[in-house]
Amino acid sequence: MKIRNFFKKAQKQGWAIGQFNISNLEILRAIIQAAKELKSPVIIGTSEGESKFLGLRQAVALIKVFRQETGLAVFLNLDHGKSFDYIKKAVLAGYDSVHFDGSALPLKRNIKITKKIVKICHQKGILVEGEVGMIGGELTESAEAEKFAQETKVDRLAINVGTVHGKKALIDFKRLKEIKKKVGKIPLVLHGGSGVSKKDIKKAIKLGIVKININTALRIAYTNSLKKILEEKSKEITPYKYLPKVIEAVQKVVEEKIKLFGSMNKI
Repeated sequence: MKIRNFFKKAQKQGWAIGQFNISNLEILRAIIQAAKELKSPVIIGTSEGESKFLGLRQAVALIKVFRQETGLAVFLNLDHGKSFDYIKKAVLAGYDSVHFDGSALPLKRNIKITKKIVKICHQKGILVEGEVGMIGGELTESAEAEKFAQETKVDRLAINVGTVHGKKALIDFKRLKEIKKKVGKIPLVLHGGSGVSKKDIKKAIKLGIVKININTALRIAYTNSLKKILEEKSKEITPYKYLPKVIEAVQKVVEEKIKLFGSMNKI
């Protein structure tokens, strides 16, 4: 099973693949269990900070083991890689996909570095996600998105159409339509998916969003569940006895998102 094929399938059938970020084994288990229960492909994301905490090679090894044991379509993506050097480390470690976030750079510089990353990744069959328009900043200009996509030949394009990491936001659907018209068939990515309403998520998918990133919602479910357990009077101190409830709370969120994105029963 190749990640590229699932993007093609999602585009053709009108659904989206969820990227769910992890920073520990419990969150990963929750995502895997949800994917298994709903027969859904999933992308596991690790930001630079998350991957440094887990370890790049360790993250790759974990995904490999779960993939072998479950037979699931689970793929590993470096999220918001900020430099060529760190992207290269992820590539050498064995990531299936990488996201270079050069959105804070001038467009010309962003294109130059992204092209360099695409070259080394495509030689190894690794997909590349580029980004134009900083999340939480100014919206992506459709002309810039078109220029970037044409010159870099990225496999996916992350755009800013109004979302913000970790906050509620409204999508500018007019801008999304403009960008989709300009870039054509390239899969579009929505970051900051945790703060978008169900109605807007469904509309965004219809207008060309093929990958949606979820992180904050998982962190909130994990933290709130853990706090509640540790504040109980049971005085339980054995992690493997109280962490299953935390995993269950995160799994519930992942399952809700998978159903919303329409990716269940796609493997």
